[in-house]
Amino acid sequence: MCGHAVLALGRFALDYGLVAAPSTPETAVQLRCPCGPVTAFVPWDGCRSGNPVRFHSVPAFAAATDLAIDVPGHGKVVVDIGYGGTFYAFLSAEQLGLDVCSSKTRDLVNAASAVTEAVKKQFKLHHPESEDLAFLYGTILTDGKDAFSEEPTTNICVFADEQVDRSPTGSGVTARIALQYHKGLIQLNQTRTFRSSTTGSLFTGKAVKEAKFGDYNAVVVEVSGEAFYTGTATFTVEEEDPLKHGFFFK
Repeated sequence: MCGHAVLALGRFALDYGLVAAPSTPETAVQLRCPCGPVTAFVPWDGCRSGNPVRFHSVPAFAAATDLAIDVPGHGKVVVDIGYGGTFYAFLSAEQLGLDVCSSKTRDLVNAASAVTEAVKKQFKLHHPESEDLAFLYGTILTDGKDAFSEEPTTNICVFADEQVDRSPTGSGVTARIALQYHKGLIQLNQTRTFRSSTTGSLFTGKAVKEAKFGDYNAVVVEVSGEAFYTGTATFTVEEEDPLKHGFFFK
């Protein structure tokens, strides 16, 4: 589940009465994501949810830093791999001869996808609790501005089947904060702003506490941003349906 979905689902849960006794000015909403439990904190005025929404991540960590990868068509590049609910490879677009702010989206997608495939072939991932989560979800190309700054840093997230995120990517921001903390580039509770190169939307992120996750030194990251839900779905079960409780294949 992506960060924008977590934030939007928190708002939806309040607006549609799925949380018992919500409190003002903010209500904590517990969400069960594929990566584990995540808490969203949603503004609530007694009638409707608001923005910005924030969430606290699962423990996030640096899986690898300064990893040399041979990317067909681009040569050797150096990547970091971070986990923020899923694994991403991170590198500056400049290493691929591109500019994350001005290059064509198609060129960025092609280059990021090539990096993803190369990393999958050349580096084995490990997840402390579930090998089902030990896979590279995508590559995030950045402007290379990893050192702490009050100015926004820009990135594009290319994930799954060459999809591009509308936001700076909640799990990606989480992983990038974990990498920056691991490298000593930021401290606890220092807030950074992240900008999507495709839409200009903004998230903020900060490491709020240290944690252990298996053998990894990890951090819990708070991500904040605006989120909007766009639809609902209704599922109906008819009493006479012989398969209303589901079925199994042997």
